[in-house]
Amino acid sequence: MDNIGLGLQLMVVGMSAVFLILIIVIWGGKLLIKAVNKIAPEEVESSKKTSAAPAVVDSATMAVLQQVVTQITGGKGRIASAKKM
Repeated sequence: MDNIGLGLQLMVVGMSAVFLILIIVIWGGKLLIKAVNKIAPEEVESSKKTSAAPAVVDSATMAVLQQVVTQITGGKGRIASAKKM
């Protein structure tokens, strides 16, 4: 009977240790993310490039795109529109 008690005690201690270590890892990760975001924040694109109408692909490029799609899909696919990004 002593072996069962010792086994349960070791199980509780082991599971508690694993739980505490995982909590420390989670908190450390969150702290690291906050520190990195404070030191080197993500760059934001300027909104100066926004225009009323998006740039349309020229006819030569559109023809090449259509040929590629036709070849890949076996003539079943088509391009409705294409815009430059």
